[in-house]
Amino acid sequence: MQHRQEKVRLGVIGVGNMGSVHARELRAGRVPHAELSAVCDVEPAALEPFAGVPSFRDSSELLRSGLVDAVIIATPHYDHTPISIDALGVGLHVLSEKPLAVHKADCEMMLEAYRRRPNPEQLFAEMFNQRLEPRFQKLRALVQGGELGELHRINWIITDWFRTEAYYRAGGWRATWRGEGGGVLLNQCPHNLDLWQWIFGMPQRVRAFCGFGRFHDIEVEDQVTAYLEYDSGITGVFVTTTGEAPGTNRLEVAGERGKLVLEGGALHFTRNEVSASEFSRTTRERFATPPVWNVQVPLPQAAPQHLGIVHNFVRAILDGEPLVAPAVEGIHSVELANAMIYSALQAETVSLPLDSTAYSAELERLIRESRHEKPKAAAPPRRDDFARSFGS
Repeated sequence: MQHRQEKVRLGVIGVGNMGSVHARELRAGRVPHAELSAVCDVEPAALEPFAGVPSFRDSSELLRSGLVDAVIIATPHYDHTPISIDALGVGLHVLSEKPLAVHKADCEMMLEAYRRRPNPEQLFAEMFNQRLEPRFQKLRALVQGGELGELHRINWIITDWFRTEAYYRAGGWRATWRGEGGGVLLNQCPHNLDLWQWIFGMPQRVRAFCGFGRFHDIEVEDQVTAYLEYDSGITGVFVTTTGEAPGTNRLEVAGERGKLVLEGGALHFTRNEVSASEFSRTTRERFATPPVWNVQVPLPQAAPQHLGIVHNFVRAILDGEPLVAPAVEGIHSVELANAMIYSALQAETVSLPLDSTAYSAELERLIRESRHEKPKAAAPPRRDDFARSFGS
């Protein structure tokens, strides 16, 4: 009889901002049936708080050390691709921070590596912790359960991402095509774009307008207004920026049966007693509107976010629990971000699925032709030799 695995030995690759949080929680025993078995970072100072834990400067060495069953990858964006592919290739389970990759072509390479994994029981997950938020889970259940009927319109204004010039100067890699691969869409909004496709599905067409360095001395997008169109007739508008204060975070969804508004942590449902189209056909009044019920939707207590995803990852490995955020779904938010940037650069509507080769070529051009210089010297990027994979 095969012995059941009792504990997952986890390594954290990249123990800067979020990676150090994951490592501390694991070391403190906050994830049942998991232990912190190794850490890796290119910066020696980042490893100092984890004295006593086996440490590495090279991710390849950690992956082949025999010390871990699974890894959390929390490096800068471009490194997600080569490290994930390497980890999958040596038979480890992988949980990647967001975004899955910088561009769709790299996502495709990662998912191909996952399909070719040596052990069919290997798991590949992504840190989309907002999927555990009760307000988004409830909104998704209402939308997909048909409570709104046929959807008409989606609007998300998510402009409470204000960032200062000091933030962008904090690292030489930040807000550059070479170091980060994008701006607000790749750094601040992966969760929002994931939630959009998780709740409403992927649109078929995108037309976006981006301000590149509109509010800051950077070369990537810090302002976006995007129009999304579905073959079903649903239209959507997505607005975001890091240059607006005070900002707004309001998600509004309108359908035949009423309107959902998520704002300020509250979910409000204005429900039509009769569907809009039926009321329009049957009423004799010229300026009447359907009578409504105003409902404040009760929400459960907030669930743990990042820690909840790690819990789920461990339980999936040990007990077969379904992943909250499988990496095979992570390509969609990257594709939406890429499509918005590409649409703005080309000044045209982009059809989905996005041509990943065309976009990666455009990104290479932006990197090659970049002449942007930071206002003052900043620390070098915390990543291994700017490793990028564009399908080569």
